[in-house]
Amino acid sequence: MQEQPEPAFAPGLTAQVELTVTDADTAQAVGSGDVPVLGTPRVLALAEAATVAATATGMPPGSTTVGTRVELEHLAPTVVGRTVRAQALLATVDGRRLSFEVTVSDGDQTVARGRVDRILVDRARFVERAGRAS
Repeated sequence: MQEQPEPAFAPGLTAQVELTVTDADTAQAVGSGDVPVLGTPRVLALAEAATVAATATGMPPGSTTVGTRVELEHLAPTVVGRTVRAQALLATVDGRRLSFEVTVSDGDQTVARGRVDRILVDRARFVERAGRAS
C-alpha cells in the first residue's frame, strides 16, 4: 500500500492584506463606474491577494495556486484615503481545491464578503500549457 502525501494546506489557514485607497483604485480609474470610491475590481484583487498570502508560506516547491471561481458582494463604498483590510480564511480543502471565505473591511464596517476558490497546480506545467493555448 502506497502512503498518501500529506495535504499541503489545511482548513483554518488565514491571512490578511491591506490597501490604502488612492485615486488609481477608484471605480473611475479602473473603468467599473464613474464614482470616486474604491472600485469593485480592486476589492476583488485585494480579496484574491489575501488568499495568495494565506498559501504563500506553505506552498510546495514548484507549485502555485490559480483562481477558479469568485463570489463577491460589494456592500459599501470606501473613499480615497481610507485603509481597507482583506481577510481570507481557508474554509475547505478538497484534494487540490482550496475554498476561502473572504471579507474586506474598513474599520468595523464590512465592505465586501464572499468566496474565492483556488486550485493547487504545478507552476511550470501551468505556464507551459497557457503558452500553448494562445
